[in-house]
Amino acid sequence: MLLYIIRHGETDGNREGILQGRLDLPLNEKGRELARITGQGLKDIHFDMAVTSPLKRADETARIILENNAFPGTPLIYDERIMEISFGEWEGHHIRGDVDVLPKREYQEFYEHPFTFKNGPGGESIPALCERTGAFYRELTGREDLKDKTVLISTHGCALRALMHQVYEDKSSFWHGKVPDNCAVSIVSVENGQSRLLSDDKIYYDRSEGTNLFRSERMG
Repeated sequence: MLLYIIRHGETDGNREGILQGRLDLPLNEKGRELARITGQGLKDIHFDMAVTSPLKRADETARIILENNAFPGTPLIYDERIMEISFGEWEGHHIRGDVDVLPKREYQEFYEHPFTFKNGPGGESIPALCERTGAFYRELTGREDLKDKTVLISTHGCALRALMHQVYEDKSSFWHGKVPDNCAVSIVSVENGQSRLLSDDKIYYDRSEGTNLFRSERMG
């Protein structure tokens, strides 16, 4: 089995520093263009199936990639287990501005100490996110009917890292250095129950064409 795991394209929330989580924003024009370029880069990959988070930004990214694919007719299904982490009452707030709602020190723990990070009221923990995305990953990679297939997975920055936590050898690190860029693709081979990372955070566009998304504020 080959997995192409992608983070969605850019949204206005990413650009403006809004904490999105489950906030259901669509791609902006730059995000659609990055998805189109990525789709062109992947156009010769025959995807047997695509799975997307039901949030608009991930769904739209998957659809644009499949529209640019040389092999039409790929079935697209939704799975809530690869939705982005919920930030509860923090969602929709500007990371830099709403200090009364989103205390900077507490939020910074999200990046510095993610496994012990205390989320906003009603939010989700990183271990809980790893548990639900891990359940999705184990179910998908355990399917006999997909063992020789290629699958596209369209998800979100934090959820992507949680999925990749099933693959990375170093389990002590969650972020592995950074939040993945918009439309970054990680490629994983699964054989006999063993996952092997083939490519990590690959982008198919010139970096100058995308927003600088290394900053931790532009997460979601």
